[in-house]
Amino acid sequence: MKYISTRGQAPELTFEEAMLTGLARDGGLYLPAEIPVMSQDEIAALAGLPYEEIAFRVMWPYVSGSFAEDEFKQIIARAYEGFGHDARAPLKQLNENHFLLELFHGPTLAFKDFAMQLIGQLFQVALKRRGDRVTIVGATSGDTGSAAIEAFRGLDAVDVFILFPHGRVSEVQRRQMTTPADSNVHALAVDGDFDDCQAAVKDMFNDFDFRDGVKLAGVNSINFARVLAQVVYYFSAAVSLGAPHRKVSFTVPTGNFGDIFAGYIAKRMGLPIDRLVVATNQNDILHRCLSGEGYFKGDTIPSISPSMDIQVSSNFERALYYAYGEDGAAVAQLMDELKSGGFNVSQGAMEALRENFDSGRVSEDETLTTIKHTLVHSAELVCPHTAVGIKVAEEDRAADVPMITLATAHPAKFPAAVEKASGEHPPLPSRMSDLYERPERVTRIANDLGALEDHIRRHIAE
Repeated sequence: MKYISTRGQAPELTFEEAMLTGLARDGGLYLPAEIPVMSQDEIAALAGLPYEEIAFRVMWPYVSGSFAEDEFKQIIARAYEGFGHDARAPLKQLNENHFLLELFHGPTLAFKDFAMQLIGQLFQVALKRRGDRVTIVGATSGDTGSAAIEAFRGLDAVDVFILFPHGRVSEVQRRQMTTPADSNVHALAVDGDFDDCQAAVKDMFNDFDFRDGVKLAGVNSINFARVLAQVVYYFSAAVSLGAPHRKVSFTVPTGNFGDIFAGYIAKRMGLPIDRLVVATNQNDILHRCLSGEGYFKGDTIPSISPSMDIQVSSNFERALYYAYGEDGAAVAQLMDELKSGGFNVSQGAMEALRENFDSGRVSEDETLTTIKHTLVHSAELVCPHTAVGIKVAEEDRAADVPMITLATAHPAKFPAAVEKASGEHPPLPSRMSDLYERPERVTRIANDLGALEDHIRRHIAE
């Protein structure tokens, strides 16, 4: 399997090379040159299998040139052994034909653990084989950073620097990033918003002297290995509800578009997905775009669902690549226009996007009301991001097709908002009960590329 850039000007790479590279040197994002298709019989055979076996069967065609079968199975086993639920991604029924896919049973209580725990093991094996060391730099609106630090802490071939917007993540999210004591992980509180952090990471990748000098690698969802790991739970959930003999739909609370793009890949692989619904909060660039208003950046407005406080959704570039008929030059032109504020999507590309994606927007008040309603009527306490998904799903689901809403984080990651809405304070799992007593290690830093690069250079292998 070869991997190509969405902008068409970078060399083809193997899975391992694309994973370790992260962002293509032409600024684009890597995708498989071909998307493998599973037959109906192959999908049906997934029913009843352990999550790890489903993961192997779904992902193997993408990685087979880079890892041996037994090696990859062992990587998967190590990735998920620390999850707090044997099903890894269990389904809960909310009401008639509406289900919740719980993705928060990993070490940091968020869906990012599914991808990050896997990619941590993949990096470790690949780097040990190469006798190499890399510097991982990532941006986070809250959950990616804690998942990355948890996955890579203490590994001997990696230094990790996570940029997060100062004062714009929940206290639990911040403490999950700042309390690990391992010397190879570093939390950087940037004076700016998530889009500033994300832009800084992309600028580092495009500064080739810095990139090559520190052996830069990325684990944001610009890394296709992250997306690939998330494809798996679409299959596990769908076959639990009767796929491939029955269509299912998914509603995904998303800001950076990576989680729902994984659903699109699953659909391209043959999973009978009826609808993929984007659920956004007040930072609704994706909803505005899918409603025909163009893709234009606005101001990022802090919310009670901070992981979606994003105005530039990196993975949307991958969706645009397919919507524009795999035309890398067209995508490159759009990304140039984005630097000046945004762009309009052509009629043909909009039709292609709407064939695969619907969308909805939820206000702060609606989010709070949905948390309360879900507790009262379904006995489920959910986080604000999940509530955004539930609200959109309830407005947009069909009676004859099961709707699966992705529960992206544990409610205890956002205790203030959950308690305000429900009157109940969600407790942390017992393994994290001392989180508020642990000492923090964090560096506050200006939103300045030179300052960030200098800090990283000085603290590698500290």
